[in-house]
Amino acid sequence: MLFRKAPSPAALVNGFFDRYRGRTLIVHRGFSPGWLEELLKQPGGGGHFRVDVRPPAERRLSPVEWVAREQVLPLDLPLPLLIVVRDDTLLLRHLTRAGLPVHPSEILWFLDEIDTRYHARLRRGAEGFESEYGIDIKDNEPEAMFGL
Repeated sequence: MLFRKAPSPAALVNGFFDRYRGRTLIVHRGFSPGWLEELLKQPGGGGHFRVDVRPPAERRLSPVEWVAREQVLPLDLPLPLLIVVRDDTLLLRHLTRAGLPVHPSEILWFLDEIDTRYHARLRRGAEGFESEYGIDIKDNEPEAMFGL
């Protein structure tokens, strides 16, 4: 049996950006009843890539799974979590309030303000990402909704 060498972190980061640059992801551990159905009813709701981080099968992680599990989960942000993928940056905003998922219709408000109101920003580094925190984890009211 041949064993292939596991991809390097740099190769995983490159593969991730090659595939997901300019896209949005929702990292989750399953959805509450009806949440996904409601998300799919929203404008653009079906265009978010969904990454389930419940225990994986025994196999190598794809680049998106590696980013979600090895780079995002250690930040210990609540799930579900919205990730906007820019050229060399990930902007993260959790989708919970008072311990419960927000209504999927709020995602558009979060997207409107993600450049200035994110919980964490991950910048591409040589072997992974450098993290920086933004707004307080308890602050998750979409100011864009109120015209602020």
